[in-house]
Amino acid sequence: MKMMQRYILSELLRVFLLLVVVLTVMLVFVGLVREAGDQGLGGEQILKIMPFVVPSMLPFTIPATLLLAVTIVYGRMAGDLEVTAVKAAGVNPLRLLIPAYALGFVLAIASFGLTNYATPWAVESMERIVAQAIEDIFLDLLESQHQLSKPEKGYSITVEAVINRELIKPTFRYRQADHRQVTVTADKAKISFDLENKEVVVHLTNPRGSIPGRDSGFAMSEKEIAFPMDEEISKRNARHLTIDDIYATMGEFKSNTVINQLQRDQEAAMLLLTGDFHQLGSEQMQEYAGYERLADHRNRKLNTEIHSRYAMAGSCLFFAFLGGPFAILQARRQFITTFIMCFLPILLVYYPVTFLMVNLGKSGTVDPAWAMWVPNTVLAVAGIFVLRKVVQH
Repeated sequence: MKMMQRYILSELLRVFLLLVVVLTVMLVFVGLVREAGDQGLGGEQILKIMPFVVPSMLPFTIPATLLLAVTIVYGRMAGDLEVTAVKAAGVNPLRLLIPAYALGFVLAIASFGLTNYATPWAVESMERIVAQAIEDIFLDLLESQHQLSKPEKGYSITVEAVINRELIKPTFRYRQADHRQVTVTADKAKISFDLENKEVVVHLTNPRGSIPGRDSGFAMSEKEIAFPMDEEISKRNARHLTIDDIYATMGEFKSNTVINQLQRDQEAAMLLLTGDFHQLGSEQMQEYAGYERLADHRNRKLNTEIHSRYAMAGSCLFFAFLGGPFAILQARRQFITTFIMCFLPILLVYYPVTFLMVNLGKSGTVDPAWAMWVPNTVLAVAGIFVLRKVVQH
C-alpha cells in the first residue's frame, strides 16, 4: 500500500507541477500586460518585474491547479479499475486519497507562506522597479519638454536642461500647507522616489526661494523639498502587508483612537465649562467622530484580511478533499468533464460565498474569524457526502 501511495503522490506532483507552471505563466503575462499598460512600462522594466509577479499569482493558481491534478490522476485510476482492484483486495479506498490530502495540506502551508511573506516582498520589489521607471519617464519628459505641471498636486517644474539625471537651473512652484505659493530656484537638483514616505524628494544645490508679496530671493536653509507621489504608485492595500505588519497597523489605529477620544472628551468638557454649547457640533468635533469611524472601518478590513488569508490558504486541502472522491465517482468520464463538473459548482458557490463573507466581515455584520471558513465548510460537507459514496460503493 505504501508503494501505491508513493505512486499516486508522484503522479499528483508530476501533473500538478506541469499544470501550475503552464497556468502561472499565462497569468503572469496577463498581469504584466496590465501593469505595463497602467504604468507605461517598457520592455526592460517588464523583464525586471516578471520574477516578482509569480509569487503574487501562485496563491490564486494553486487551489484550482491542485483540483485539476487530482481529477486527472484519480479519474484515470478509477477509469482503469485500479480503485476497484484495491477495494476487491479489501483495502479501504480512503487510503488511496491520503496522498492527495497530504499534498493539499502541504500546499495550504506553502500558499499561506506565499501570501503572507512572498507577496509583500514581491510587491515592494515591483514598487521599486515601477518607481525607477516612473523616475525615468519623469526625467525624459523634463528633458524633452523642459517643464512638468501637476496642478492637482499643487506643483510645477521647469528646467533649462537635464544632464546625467540632474536638473540644470530648475524652478519649482508649489503650495505650502498654508496655501502660500512658493517659488524655488537652484543651480542643480536631483530627484528620487521615497517609497516609505510616499514622496518625490528633490535634492537641491544652492536653493533660493521667493513668496509673492512677501519675500523675494531669500536663501533657503533646507536642501530638500518633497511632493506627494501619485496615488496609483504609492497606494498599498492590506493584501500587500504581512500579518505582523497588519497587527502593527491595527495597534497604531487602536492607540490613535484612544488619543483621539481623550482629545474629544477634553474639548467637549472645555466647551461645556465655558458654555459654548453650539461648538459641540463644530467641524472639529465632527472630525473626532469621523476618525473613529475611519479607524473602526480600517480595523475591520484588516481583521478580515487576516482571517481570509488563513481560509484561502486552507482551501487547497478542501479542494483536494472534494475533488479526489468526485473524480473516482466519475471514473468513466473524461477528466476535463470531471474537472468542469466539480469546479463549476465551486465557481458558482464557493467564490461568491467567499466574497460575501469578506464584505460582511468588513462591514462588521459577522465575525471574520468564523465567517471566512464558511465556504471551506461547504466544501467539507460536500466532500464528506461524496466520500461516503466512494467508500460504500
